[in-house]
Amino acid sequence: MTAESEGRAAAERFRSEHRLGHQPLGNLVALIEQTTGIDVAVVEATPDEHGMAMLDPARGTVFVAVAKTPHPMRQRSTLAHEQAHVLFDDWDDPEREGWADRDYEEVRADAFAGHLLVPEAGLRDLLADRPAVNLPALSTVVQRFLVSPAMAALALRRAGLIDEATKEAWRQLTTPMLAARFGWIDQYRALQDDSNRTRAPQRLLARATLGYVEQVVSARTVARLRGVKVAEVEAELAVAGLVPHEQQPAWAEPDELPHVEIDLSDLAEPAEDTSG
Repeated sequence: MTAESEGRAAAERFRSEHRLGHQPLGNLVALIEQTTGIDVAVVEATPDEHGMAMLDPARGTVFVAVAKTPHPMRQRSTLAHEQAHVLFDDWDDPEREGWADRDYEEVRADAFAGHLLVPEAGLRDLLADRPAVNLPALSTVVQRFLVSPAMAALALRRAGLIDEATKEAWRQLTTPMLAARFGWIDQYRALQDDSNRTRAPQRLLARATLGYVEQVVSARTVARLRGVKVAEVEAELAVAGLVPHEQQPAWAEPDELPHVEIDLSDLAEPAEDTSG
């Protein structure tokens, strides 16, 4: 089995196991968290860092981090790529130099991402009524499946819907170019706004919010997790009806205080000395 075929089989299995059919996937961060239970964070990173999957061997927990970026399609492909590493137990080797190595595991993860995000059956359904697979069709694929023109072109080529020369030409295009040309630039800007902000893992944030309500976690901690101002967090939680509970210790009620016998004899004034 090749890296390509293994990645494709895993992507098809993932969709089948989670009843995703062959339709476009929406919010990939939420999807992975809800279907796999893996914590996903969007974090600040350097320009050459896109994503990482990590395993805590002591707890057996998995954590995926992807970089905050103004390139939403790249962020989605990175997230799908890292999900492949999780499925195949490809844990990051600190001695490895990075994606430039393009070893078997990386090629397999790329294949998984491509087939997960753009399944061939879904691609054919989308284009079934089109007389030709032209540039407007490419734009439709990119917009519907939320992938880069390069990934869309590769999927179209795999499906035999375009030739090699067309694939290479379309791989040079960018998503903003297609979005501007075909009228969905506002949607693209909204996608950019979403991908270009940090995001805490949902379960972690839920626990922190509960801690805030129970007064064991501060609003500052919740704000730090979300990367926003404290006042914004307090206002949003208040609107949602999530305010710190009044903590009334049982011993604070005067009537419930225990009776204590106090010996004050040692505080009595000493008798007056009349000798001498």
